[in-house]
Amino acid sequence: QAHGPATKMSREMDKPLISLHLVDSDTSLAKVPDEAPKVGILGSGDFARSLATRLVSSGFKVVVGSRNPKRTAGLFPSAAQVTFQEEAVSSPEIIFVAVFREHYSSLCSLSDQLTGKILVDVSNPTEQEHLQHRESNAEYLASLFPTCTVVKAFNVISAWTLQAGPRDGNRQVPICSDQSEAKRAVSEMAIAMGFMPVDMGSLASAREMEAMPLRLLPAWKVPTLLALGLFICFYAYNFVRDVLQPYVQESKNKFFKLPVSVVNTTLPCVAYVLLSLVYLPGVLAATLQLRRGTKYHRFPDWLDHWLQHRKQIGLLSFFCAALHALYSFCLPLRRSHRYDLVNLAVKQVLANKSHLWVEEEVWRMEIYLSLGVLALGTLSLLAVTSLPSIANSLNWREFSFVQSSLGFVALVLSTLHTLTYGWTRAFEESRYKFYLPPTFTLTLLVPCVVILAKALFLLPCISRRLARIRRGWERDGAIKFMLPTDNALAEKTSHV
Repeated sequence: QAHGPATKMSREMDKPLISLHLVDSDTSLAKVPDEAPKVGILGSGDFARSLATRLVSSGFKVVVGSRNPKRTAGLFPSAAQVTFQEEAVSSPEIIFVAVFREHYSSLCSLSDQLTGKILVDVSNPTEQEHLQHRESNAEYLASLFPTCTVVKAFNVISAWTLQAGPRDGNRQVPICSDQSEAKRAVSEMAIAMGFMPVDMGSLASAREMEAMPLRLLPAWKVPTLLALGLFICFYAYNFVRDVLQPYVQESKNKFFKLPVSVVNTTLPCVAYVLLSLVYLPGVLAATLQLRRGTKYHRFPDWLDHWLQHRKQIGLLSFFCAALHALYSFCLPLRRSHRYDLVNLAVKQVLANKSHLWVEEEVWRMEIYLSLGVLALGTLSLLAVTSLPSIANSLNWREFSFVQSSLGFVALVLSTLHTLTYGWTRAFEESRYKFYLPPTFTLTLLVPCVVILAKALFLLPCISRRLARIRRGWERDGAIKFMLPTDNALAEKTSHV
């Protein structure tokens, strides 16, 4: 009785990740035609079970090789044949190796039966194993079975994606091998399963493929660090102005502002600057093309990487703007805000002021809030169209209009939102705490540069020249080609 809970937990841990109920719920997995192509699978783990399910539903006849077929047969679709490894590899020409690297050596007893067959390695190393071994899992498998053709594929697809279908995950399946015919056969199988094969070249690319699942959001690393750096800088700046300055010069304790108020002042600054950084590289790229007079020169590497990260920067801008809206809704809920209202009412009574109304401030706040809502709404539209499912439904002109034209509208609306927030505060001496300018004046620098540059590019003399360059025109350019005449090469020059 003392070991009852532990025994129960052990039985729970022994249950498969992919439920048998999920496998048998699809009636299409019950039976496969006899003339269907036969595929073998070595392994009985979660990935092997999901792979068998996807192959059966795609019209393949599946034979699974297991060390203990009686125990594992009930975990696979009823249409899949579960048997011993020796029997499973006898007839199929394509065999998936769904076991870990340390178990490859246990398959060496099957080397005679595997001669001439295609082995598809689906394994992935851990980060420590990837650094420890110089050769990839697929290359190691090929060294153990030199009479087989090894193909690396399906290692970037999760068991859940195989179970649910490619509609719920990434459709791309990188494939590499030293034999083109083997790659073609596995590629056709991937297409039949609903995936899109991507040829990665020879088996030497397997190490790079095995590193793909180890990367944690590689495209988001630089944009995230950029957003975090901006947040820290603006937060420190606002802390000095709004908390430290009153404490030092006026002996007022404003440290309660740190969790909400200072954060809410920082978030729009980060969102606004990030949005301007989405369109600044386009301005720099156009300037370089105008200066060089051609589009056939490569951009600097830093600018090229910047252009590739614009989507992530824009989404982080929307994230910060959405947080700013949520924090703004929470401001009236703070206890400090209620105390300020009570204190203001008491002051108004003591001063015998029965009516407090400043027309200019009323209009300013109305316009300020309206522009903020419009800017956030436009940013929401940009974020939605960044989703692959939405982007794939738009043609290039529609996508360019939303991301470029409406994106620039969002930047203009955000600028107007910031200007109405500042109003005349930039010219008031009391706003320069510790001789530091208000935060909104700093955030206006980059966006205003982008807006002015975009306005200059709309001038006919510049826009026409830029359009010609992007259509292939070159300043002082000459395209040279050679024509053979009488066994000699005569140089001809054509000015374009």
